[in-house]
Amino acid sequence: MVQHRVVLLPGDGIGPEITAIARQLLEVVSQRHGFELVFEEQPIGGSAIDAAGEPLPAATLAACRAADAVLLAAIGSPRFDTLPREKRPESGLLALRAGMELFANLRPVKIVPSLIGASSLRPEVIKGVDLLVVRELTGGIYFGQPKGRIEADGDERGFNTMTYSASEVDRIAHVAFKLASQRRGRLCSVDKANVLDVSQLWRDRVDVMTPAYGDVEVSHMYVDNAAMQLVRDPRQFDVLLTGNLFGDILSDEAAMLTGSIGMLPSASLGSAGPGLFEPVHGSAPDIAGQDKANPMAMVLSAAMMLRIGLKQEAAADALEAAVDKVLAAGFRTGDLMSDGCSQLGCKAMGEELLKSL
Repeated sequence: MVQHRVVLLPGDGIGPEITAIARQLLEVVSQRHGFELVFEEQPIGGSAIDAAGEPLPAATLAACRAADAVLLAAIGSPRFDTLPREKRPESGLLALRAGMELFANLRPVKIVPSLIGASSLRPEVIKGVDLLVVRELTGGIYFGQPKGRIEADGDERGFNTMTYSASEVDRIAHVAFKLASQRRGRLCSVDKANVLDVSQLWRDRVDVMTPAYGDVEVSHMYVDNAAMQLVRDPRQFDVLLTGNLFGDILSDEAAMLTGSIGMLPSASLGSAGPGLFEPVHGSAPDIAGQDKANPMAMVLSAAMMLRIGLKQEAAADALEAAVDKVLAAGFRTGDLMSDGCSQLGCKAMGEELLKSL
């Protein structure tokens, strides 16, 4: 029997709740489809600070590097907001992405027909939306140097550096071009080339690469216009290619097209080694431990892990079909609730998903 090693990172807030459900489903679906998953849990974020005094212990990073895939729930807690930035939970996530050399973040946004009424946008605007945000993950302003805070001319100044090399742009653009060629053949590259030199380099490199992908129609869009177009006419997009900062913002905006950020998975990939799969949403400390969390994004992240990370296509299909079946039956967590539906807590939703398998 094929065996896959999976590191689970429950993290903080609602993370342990949704991880428990995803693990149950993965155990069932792996048995049904003839492979074995060997799980190992490791701390990250606030839970790691509590356990080891740092947001990414060396043992956690080593385990992730040695795994076949990594499934992360969520990190972050206001308890740690007063710590120096490098000691906060979010710094552990950035260090994990860098340490695993994960440069490409994939965030699919697809409207589920049974949830079309949950969106704040009109049904005729979002019906049929199926887009993919490809975000560069290890460069840009989050990692650029120099950065910091200094005293200058009697005032305090904070600064960060947005920087990309041509090779970094080429690497992420190659991923986006390949995905666009496998989808509907449209790639929109997002930048701010009218005011930023780094964005002009980004645009130039995308243009240089375009002739090699003759089956892909390429367009460019300024980030402010892209933000507007996502709520005006999201169906125009197939694959959106973005830098780190712009992708962080736009992918969360795109997530709300579905009605809840609690529905969307993501994958972070490198050139080699295991991928990292995680929900787009955060740790939601305000509802942690109250059985109110929506586990769907975590379950769909597990499906992405099966499909992309472990090449278990049939098992991934089964998990996604379970989600569709439960939603079509009218079961909802509070964030998705609408008239005529049955509201469930996190555990009960997990039970319905298990039944549907």
